[in-house]
Parts: sequence; C-alpha cells; structure tokens
Amino acid sequence: MSTEKNGIVYIVGAGPGDKKLITVKGMACLQKADVVIYDLLLNDSLLDYCPEHTLKIKAPDPRIRATRQDELNQLLLQHAKAGKVVVRLKGGDPFIFGRGGEEATVLVQGGIPFEIVPGVTAGIAASAYAGIPVTHRDFASSVAFVTGHSAAMHADSNINWSQLATAVDTLIVYMGVAHLSEIVNRLISNGRDKHTPVSLVRVGTTPQQTVVQGTLENIAEKVEAVQMNSPAIIIVGHVNNLREHLRWFDTKPLFGKRILITRARAQASEFAERLEENGAEVIQFPTIEIHPIKLRDEQIPTPDKYNWVIFTSVNAVEIYYSLLNSIGLDTRAFLTCQVCAVGPKTIAALNGIGIKPDFVPTHSSGNVIARELQNVQDKNILLPRAKIATADLPQRLRERGAHVHDVAIYDTLKVESECGDVILKDLLEGKIDIVTFTSSSTVRNFLEMFPEQNPKELLSKVHVAVIGPTTEATARKHGVKVNIISKDATIESLTQAVLSALTPRID
Repeated sequence: MSTEKNGIVYIVGAGPGDKKLITVKGMACLQKADVVIYDLLLNDSLLDYCPEHTLKIKAPDPRIRATRQDELNQLLLQHAKAGKVVVRLKGGDPFIFGRGGEEATVLVQGGIPFEIVPGVTAGIAASAYAGIPVTHRDFASSVAFVTGHSAAMHADSNINWSQLATAVDTLIVYMGVAHLSEIVNRLISNGRDKHTPVSLVRVGTTPQQTVVQGTLENIAEKVEAVQMNSPAIIIVGHVNNLREHLRWFDTKPLFGKRILITRARAQASEFAERLEENGAEVIQFPTIEIHPIKLRDEQIPTPDKYNWVIFTSVNAVEIYYSLLNSIGLDTRAFLTCQVCAVGPKTIAALNGIGIKPDFVPTHSSGNVIARELQNVQDKNILLPRAKIATADLPQRLRERGAHVHDVAIYDTLKVESECGDVILKDLLEGKIDIVTFTSSSTVRNFLEMFPEQNPKELLSKVHVAVIGPTTEATARKHGVKVNIISKDATIESLTQAVLSALTPRID
C-alpha cells in the first residue's frame, strides 16, 4: 500500500497477446498493485501476477460506451487519490495508439504521480510472430506506424496519405481491417505500386494467429473471402516476402490446438508451459485441489520408527516434510531409515530438501514398486500419500511380509468451476482438440461436473490423453474412449505422447 496521501499510477504496456511479452518492470508493477484497470483484449492470465488483495477492473467496452475514456480517467483519479498503487494495463504499448498520453495528461492535471512502462507494440510483435521483419537491410530501411481508424479516413484527417504512400518502405496500419479497401485505394492512388506485398496478421502472438497475404491489388478480396475481422494489423511492403522463409510461430507442432488441462492449478504450470512452447492454446480447467489433512502432533509418524519411507509424489514429499517441520524436525529425521522415490519429479523434490533416495523403481505402478523393493520381510514401511490412493502398493508389500503404515496426509477435492457452461459448449461443438487427465480423480471429478452428459458423447469430438495405465483404466471404466496414453506416468511423457499423436509423420 502507498503511504503517500496520493497513490501512484503505472501506465503499463502488456504487449499484444502472448503473456510472456510483458516486460519485467511491467510484471513488477502488477505484483504490487492495489488496483488494476485492464483492457478487453489482454491475456487475462497476466492478472495472476497480482496480489490477492488487488481490485481488478475491466475497462468499459469502447464499442458500447462512448464515454469510455472519461470513465477510465475518473477511475484512475479516484483510486490514486485514495492512496492506491494503480496499474493501468494496456494492450501493446501505451504510447502507440494506446491513449496513454491522454491518460497521463489527466494525471498531470490531477496532481497524481505516474510512470510509463513501455510495452511491445503489436506492429512489431505480430509481424515478428508472422515471420515478417519490419526492417531488413535488403528490403526496408524505414517504417511508419499509422492508424487505420475511421478518423484517419476522413477528408480532414491529419494523415498525409499523398506523402505517406511512398515515403517509407514498410507501412504498419493499426485498426484498419474495416477500412482495408479504402486504405488500399488511397495507397495505390497516391503512387504505391499495386503489386506491393501486403499481409494481415490477426490476433498476432497467440495460438489463434491468422495470416492472410496478397498484394495491394488483391488483399481486400482475399480478406473478404476468409471473413477476417479485427483485431489485426496490416503490413505493407516487400518485407512480407520474407515470411515464406522466416515463419516460425505458426509452424510449431501444436499450433492452434486447444488443449484442456484438468490438473490442479498449482501443479499445472509446468504441463501448460510445455504445451504452450509447442504452440498450443492451454485451457486451465482444474477439477481437483490438493488439501493437506490436519494431523495432531502425536498423529504425525516420524521416519526414525521405520526402515523405509516411500514417496510416490511431489505432494507427498512437500506435505510430509511440512508436517515434520511443524513438530521441529528436519532432514536429520531420515538418518536411520531408507527412502524410496517414485518418478523424477519426486526425486527432484527430495533433492530440494537435501535427501538422496536410496531406491528408485523402474515404474510407478504399485506392483512394480513392491516387487523391486528388496528385503521387505518384517520391515516397517511408512507410506505417506493421498487419501484416495489405490490399495495396490500397501497390499503387495504386506503380501511380501512387510508391516505397512499407510497414512493419508492430503486429500484431492473436487473444484467448483464458474466456466463449466463455456467448456461444455466448446466440447460439444468440437472447439477443444484434446482433454488431458493426469490422475483417476481428475477423470471422476471432470465427469461429475457434467452430470447430465453421457461421458462417451461428452468427449466424442476430442482426443483424450491420459497419464499412465491407472488413469487409463479409470477413464475406460467410465465409458471414455482413450486416444493417447503416456508411456510413463510423468508430465514429460504425456507431453511427448500428445506431440507424437498430433504431429504428422514424415516417412
């Protein structure tokens, strides 16, 4: 919170779509914001950087509210005068057709301190993601940014089209899709060669990016044929010829694929990032939340009473170690026992607290772990894990003569979602390509969110990808057709399975 009488306003450029294009300084502003006033076309996941107390206000829609800018100005003044740290989060760059200068002027008049945090403008970012450099030593040594808004089309517009048409090598036109024919005609009539290459890039830098290419002579016809609409930028110039050689974004193996993740949000970030790196649009739809189970001090089993402690997940490591910390213990409590870890992420979690596992099984199934763990006869084994974990592992260990203490230290609870209707509509209309399940509980909870739907019909228009045989068995038990199965029960393996299934083979 600001300690000043007045707060401060940060006018921050968020970039055009890809959330990772926000600057480090822009992210830092969000992390200390009391109030964020954000534009409609922003990537909403940027708001996840804000503290829990942040008030998030969506800016009025300029297509509906003629008084939008006045309302925004008053919001900035109101919250800043209340001593708040205010972030005005704008698409692209605030000072390139973003009205950042107008808002800053209002703040100056109101005596409010402010800072401008530049952002990557769409004219540069969308061009780059389409494989079109706006300058190039062999093709273009000058570039101009121009508004294609209706005001620029008026006879009294201060844009000198007669000079602009031939003055620069590359012309980037913002907000011009609705006036494309008029823009093209003005350029040609003012001397630009009708064979000049033109590209339109719609929702650039996102997995929905679309590029239409042509020339000044035929681009309007081509755009009309595919019914392209805003938001899009128009790129005029010979640099467009480089796209054929430099396109990189829309050639990614999962580009344009919409993939739904049902994993708990806290655990889904790595999986989402792997999919996004390969071009996918990730839809976060968590069906479970991890909740530690409260145990009294005397209920917490300590490692010194066991010969083995078996960890089957990262959650088990983190939550059990937290329980030990709560009673004043640390890694030294493991000195007299041996530790088994299942999976590379569990190993990494143990390494993170200074423990190197004594044994790692070749597979994550309970049968394999119980079979490969040596000398368990009459041994005391601690198994801290989820409340809903299957009974295979402790049962097999007991059959081999071990004394197993199977302790539930966390639960996986069903999540109530507010976007279920949207997800259902997209599933039934085939607008989601893949649904992923990373545990049996994600399968069950997902289906329970749509109780009136037949599971087979609900997922009939998507590919279903599961992690490991246990999750596969649960899905099939509920009538779900499984299309993709990971070789191992890891996120890396599931990602690779999805890539292999959707990437065309080259024989």
